[in-house]
Amino acid sequence: MASLVPLFESHRGGTLESVNFGAVAVCDSQGRVLGAAGDPHWLTFTRSTLKPLQALPFLQSGGAQALGFTASNIALLCASHSGEPMHVEQVQQMLDKAGVGLRRLQCGCHVPYYVEQGVGAAPAAFDERHHNCSGKHTGFLAHCVHRGWPLDSYLEPAHPLQQEVRRDVARAVGLSEGELRMGIDGCSAPNYAMPLAHLARGYARLARGAADGEFGASFAALAGAMGEFPELGSGTGRNDLAFMRAGGGDWLSKAGADGVQVVASKSRGQAVAVKIADGGKLAAAAVTVAALDQLGWLDGHQREELRPWRAQEILSVRGAPVGERKTAFRLAPA
Repeated sequence: MASLVPLFESHRGGTLESVNFGAVAVCDSQGRVLGAAGDPHWLTFTRSTLKPLQALPFLQSGGAQALGFTASNIALLCASHSGEPMHVEQVQQMLDKAGVGLRRLQCGCHVPYYVEQGVGAAPAAFDERHHNCSGKHTGFLAHCVHRGWPLDSYLEPAHPLQQEVRRDVARAVGLSEGELRMGIDGCSAPNYAMPLAHLARGYARLARGAADGEFGASFAALAGAMGEFPELGSGTGRNDLAFMRAGGGDWLSKAGADGVQVVASKSRGQAVAVKIADGGKLAAAAVTVAALDQLGWLDGHQREELRPWRAQEILSVRGAPVGERKTAFRLAPA
């Protein structure tokens, strides 16, 4: 923890109330650290930010093309979606194309995010398709169908699917497979911890799309789908949707559980990765916006568009201003 720094503060009545510590890494596709706050090499789990990279074996094998996956389907492979009807529709399309039933999904089931956010009323019933990771899991199943592998064990680390995922994730972020630290994500799939800068490097490569020498076609398809259908990658009222719309087609944005956030710029070939030590979502979004601003990625319109995600004002339940939040860091050049 000594390598982390204060990133976000809350003040009430002019007195400091709480501090969110963490780290920020800014990298290019070659892995050069261009800026940082705290330790840019802090080892952290990637959580859902890993999803586009976990889809690489399926894209690399030609599975998405062979099964007729559209760009909107591919966007769901990368999604941490809200379980809205538009998301469930895409998941069902992919299941149908792969010829598997929804009960094959081993992600589990939870109340759709859009219900928890108050965006809409709960459906009469919900199932695995409404799980925020169901797109990724459907992609896993589709890859197994394409390769003729067992479906029941697709989440086992020794399964050939997960072995290919580990291989391609390591290559994409510039590490050896042995340098990835494995854990199990909330959706029961293997997930990997890595230095924050390597996560940023992977996204900088993803943002370069076809220009990448190793995964060009796959990165182009993944980045293109994320950019074309940002509403499918997250959902109504979610920060990834707001960030990508503000980026005007140039940014790829992906949040992960427990305070992870990445934003990459296609035109710059760079990415910003943020990790909040206590897992705060509010802090992760605000710190990301501040980092983008410090890097000069925001013009006046974008700065105003993203103002709500800075979370600058603390309101009482009655709506009265009672305090303020503000960033507490400056990016330092490497």
